[in-house]
Amino acid sequence: MTSPAPLPAAEAPPVLASGRPLVEGDELIRELRKRVPGTARAAVRRIERELPGYVRAHDGRYARVLAFSVEWAVRHFVGLLGDPGPPSAALTGHFRRLGAGEAREGRSLETFQAALRIGAGVAIQRLTEEAESLGAPVTPATVVHVTQAALGYLGRLAAAAAEGHAEAGAQRTGRFRARRRALLEKLVERDAGLAQIRLLAADCDWPVPRTVAAVALSAPPGGPAPRLVLPADVLVGLHLDDPCLVVPDPDGPGRRRALDAALAGWVAAVGPSVPVGRGARSLLLARRVLALARDGVIEAPSPITAADHIPVAMLDRSPELASLLVDRKLRPLLRSPRVQAREKLAETFLACIENDFSATEVAARMNVHAQTVRYRLRQLEALFGDDLHDPAQRLEFHLALRAWIAPHPDDGHELS
Repeated sequence: MTSPAPLPAAEAPPVLASGRPLVEGDELIRELRKRVPGTARAAVRRIERELPGYVRAHDGRYARVLAFSVEWAVRHFVGLLGDPGPPSAALTGHFRRLGAGEAREGRSLETFQAALRIGAGVAIQRLTEEAESLGAPVTPATVVHVTQAALGYLGRLAAAAAEGHAEAGAQRTGRFRARRRALLEKLVERDAGLAQIRLLAADCDWPVPRTVAAVALSAPPGGPAPRLVLPADVLVGLHLDDPCLVVPDPDGPGRRRALDAALAGWVAAVGPSVPVGRGARSLLLARRVLALARDGVIEAPSPITAADHIPVAMLDRSPELASLLVDRKLRPLLRSPRVQAREKLAETFLACIENDFSATEVAARMNVHAQTVRYRLRQLEALFGDDLHDPAQRLEFHLALRAWIAPHPDDGHELS
């Protein structure tokens, strides 16, 4: 907040609109003007007493600005009593700047408006008492008219402050969003420096967590993307060509549940939790899995947990390697002439690997009877022999099955 400029000295009587003077007599107006400083001091004391948090005791500038503003407004109002009109452009401009200052400091206008009301009440009371002491005929009707005029005057000052508050608030919001976008871009940058991340985070009031997860986003096909309603600490990158989010502390209590609810209607893949500074790795996997889901290679409800599909994502990056692995590990199965049986056996084999060959758990997962699983296992044992249960080969079987089932679940694919 800057210190106020000197009060305008002899401002010409403001002309807002023609109207009957509320107080007759130039001499009375001149005498009331002399009492303005005392009236303003009384108003300031009442504001400080009733709103102690409004003026910061540690910063004298706030007290000076308050005293300056109240005295200017009261003096101007006294002039309007003899020559009705609106507040001058200079005064409304000052109150517009006051409103902007409140916005820049992140404060609402509630306390500011309360200070205006308190100041107006004191000014009306003191000016009425001063007029009576000077022998002016102050009738109840005059008091009503003066009060109505004061309220209208107060409303114009409050409106000017609200305009300044709104304009500065919009600018502040724009700057805040730009800073958070810059932070997001840094977090998903390869080999991002922790020092730079901390600096950007401090600039937009973002507590630096221990871990983050990136979320790759895609609007649903055939319709507009629903509005994202996310926790305040989630960074949003919808401005990017490939939109994404950065979620702090992704493994915290209830975080994933809240994220799933917020992403309803979007096609999304949630990357793994990584240390701050390694967000690019999380986003890389999330985007890779999202692309595979859009291509129909991965079939999973959104938001997809990218870490569950690492084998497919890895092999998709090297089709030749995947083809060689499938050929080497699954050839006994792929030689089977019955296409439908081959697919069911492959799905059962994969489910067995992922459920430690428990027929009960595999049956529940595949929605078949446990006896059906055991029957298929006997068929697989006939094809693969002891290799089927060899722990040393389980990873290769898992990767090969994932590579073959994902892109070719029902097309009779077979290597030549």
